[in-house]
Amino acid sequence: MLPAIAIADSMPVACGDALLRKIPPRASTALSGSEFARRIEGLSGLDREQSIEDQLFSGNVPEFLRTIDPIYLEGALRDGRTVHVTACVLPDYLAVGSNRDFLVIPMRLATALKVADQYGFTLPTSKMVDAIYEQAPVHLHPQPLPAGDRMRSTDYYCHHNELIAEQRAELGVAPGALTSGHMKDLVITNRLWRFPERVAIYGWHRGPHDPIQPLSTVHGGRYVDYSHGVRLVSDTICVEGRQMSIFDALADPDLARILSSEGPIARVNDLLSKLASLKLDYSPAFAGADGMPSFDFTAKPQ
Repeated sequence: MLPAIAIADSMPVACGDALLRKIPPRASTALSGSEFARRIEGLSGLDREQSIEDQLFSGNVPEFLRTIDPIYLEGALRDGRTVHVTACVLPDYLAVGSNRDFLVIPMRLATALKVADQYGFTLPTSKMVDAIYEQAPVHLHPQPLPAGDRMRSTDYYCHHNELIAEQRAELGVAPGALTSGHMKDLVITNRLWRFPERVAIYGWHRGPHDPIQPLSTVHGGRYVDYSHGVRLVSDTICVEGRQMSIFDALADPDLARILSSEGPIARVNDLLSKLASLKLDYSPAFAGADGMPSFDFTAKPQ
């Protein structure tokens, strides 16, 4: 039996704007993306994260991120029945600013989880990232920048943001359509129970089921670079047209297989709360000369 839901004959309902009600309205005096980039230039990692959190908590996100798109998944239960699931996702990665002037903003895992919880959302699984790519009408190609310490700099964030904007212009697509391929995703995985001091990343697709970045937990939980995007997924999904918690679904042995390649993820809320509150120190095994984790594009992800 499925928890808290009965299988229905109706089709999945569309994702509604009510799921966005927790995102505060953007103030008329809010910073543009360019202004925000200048404000955080030169800030330490912790201060920059706090500034990102403050802006997103205040609702300083572009209007095009105040829409929501359905992603459809299906799978067979152990009794042979096919179940259709609708997950509701933001059309692009989190950004600070206005529609005309915004900065797609990478952030640490803890910051992403706090913002997601504040908005009534969560992070996707790697299987959901695949589904988003497959169903997105707009595909941008990955644009890796030279590796090194600058990968974590605001300058790299801004440069990568410019490359994404140029690619949109070349394709003639405006922000707002469901878009994928241009960043890696912070994701939920069972591996984080074993490695709660790490961050899980996946994606940067070159094509369907062809990510540059396989599911990886090699980096410390405070690590973030220009390629990390935060795609939010509503904490409410539809299973055969009936609403239920995505966390209940991820914990259920049947439904979890539809949403996650790993199967059930137990006590997801507990896991995410733990990750959002951890005070992390980097271990020498993952630290560079500056105490931050080292990164090598040629290294084999774990």
